[in-house]
This record gives sequence, C-alpha cells and structure tokens, in this order.
Amino acid sequence: METLVLAVHVLLAAAIIALVLLQQGKGAEAGASFGAGASQTVFGSQGTGSFLGRMTGVVAVGLFITSFILAVYAKEKATSVTDAGVPAAELIESASEQVDQVPVLEEQSAPAGDADVPPAE
Repeated sequence: METLVLAVHVLLAAAIIALVLLQQGKGAEAGASFGAGASQTVFGSQGTGSFLGRMTGVVAVGLFITSFILAVYAKEKATSVTDAGVPAAELIESASEQVDQVPVLEEQSAPAGDADVPPAE
C-alpha cells in the first residue's frame, strides 16, 4: 500500500510541476500559448486561468494528502524499529562509560612495534 501511495505522490508532483509551467504570467495573453486570440483558445474565452488554477489546487490538495499518509507510514516504521530491539541512546551511553572503566593490562597499553625491525639507536 505504501508503494502505491508513493507512486501516486510522485505522479502528483510531476502533475503539479506541469500545471504550474502551463500557466501564463499576468502580462501574457490568455491564448498566447496556443497561438490564437482569446476567443479561439482551447479553454474558452475566459482563458486558461480558472481551469488551470483549479486543477493546480486539486493536485496540490492530493499532494498534501499523500504527504501526510507517507508521514504516517514513516512514523509506523520508526516505532517498529524501536520495538525490534534497537537499544535506546541512554543504554548506549552507559555501555560506553563502562568500557572506559575496564582496566587495561600494561602489556596492552604499550604500542606494539614491528618484530622484524630492530629498535632505532
């Protein structure tokens, strides 16, 4: 189900990019992208403003909804990871403090030299 929502989310993102790029700026004529006057456009004499604006709004709402659904899926996965036995941060910190308190033998504290090379004089 998550894969389906993710695929819809990607398609909606591509659709909103296309819709925004299709819209004309405030200074452009309504039919400038179709090479005709305002009365001969594909979307009628009102132009593409209201149709593309509404479609952009609908796609944006769909994008927000899929974003929220994907966030819920991510939260569920995050809680399932903590249930899987991953230790908490406090437990890791206390374990690292215990490692610092472990005594070290004198032989281990000296850096081991290369046995084949004689010491420098």
